[in-house]
Amino acid sequence: MSVLAELAVVRRSAVVESRHLGSLLALDAHGETVVSLGDPDALVLPRSTVKPAQAVAALTAGAPLAGRALAIAAASHTGEDEHVRVVREILAEAGLDESALGTPPDWPEDGPTRERMIRAFEGPSRIRMNCSGKHAGMLLTASARGWDTAGYLDPNHPVQEHARAELVRLSGVEVGAVAVDGCGAPLFGTSVRGLATLFRTLVLAAPATPERAVADAMRAFPFYVGGTRQSNTLAMELVPGLLAKGGAEGVIAMAAATGEAVAMKVADGSPRATTMVALEVLDALGVDVSGAARLRELPVLGGGRPVGAIEPGADLVSALTRLRA
Repeated sequence: MSVLAELAVVRRSAVVESRHLGSLLALDAHGETVVSLGDPDALVLPRSTVKPAQAVAALTAGAPLAGRALAIAAASHTGEDEHVRVVREILAEAGLDESALGTPPDWPEDGPTRERMIRAFEGPSRIRMNCSGKHAGMLLTASARGWDTAGYLDPNHPVQEHARAELVRLSGVEVGAVAVDGCGAPLFGTSVRGLATLFRTLVLAAPATPERAVADAMRAFPFYVGGTRQSNTLAMELVPGLLAKGGAEGVIAMAAATGEAVAMKVADGSPRATTMVALEVLDALGVDVSGAARLRELPVLGGGRPVGAIEPGADLVSALTRLRA
């Protein structure tokens, strides 16, 4: 991203302590670009924000996923016991167990679960890693099609080639780079515009289509997309019809049921302001996000009490002021 806009600032005791720069794109209900900040057409690595497209690819390739299982295939779950139970069900459907997962062993992101495991002298595991649902969905896809499951993380494996083609179809953007995600899966580069288009495509898809099935599963079972206290889960619980999915390194996309969509990439990789910024944009687009007011309040603490806040940055404020005018 050669051009960056100020999306958020951290204000402490009336002093701007930090600034988050990046690129952002917002589409209105008609699909028109109404906010464009930074360079939304630049190549970005979408990280876990692209998982809904990978879940669509699983369905269009023939994987028998539905309900909670489909939601967790599009998830960055927090590794709670219920998440593990559903991932194991997907693996069992494929005739596999967690040893087939290509995810690195990891601790659950959920604090109480992690602490309980430590007290019980349990260690990190592949199935507790936040991407195990996506990987289980990929393994089920390979099994359903009779493809080799051992090599499912190779970028040239049919599972990954199909996922790449589906991302291009849903986003309207050609893959600009192929990298390796933190979970070991191939990561196909797209753009912020592509992510906004992807999420808008999912929420506006006709009922019973694979695209709509993924959106509906995520919104019906938001706990399986994230987990207890996780921001994507909370946003979808608090705003009816909202589709939300963030990723590592400051990437996020959201879309309202009526088609308004926003996506961004924060250049410094911090996700701490992304949910707030996305909700601010949707509010300016006329989406009722009042139920998620607490997700838009990010206090900065000093001595255990609020002394400031993380707020929309100057470029974002200017764009949203024009939008609301």
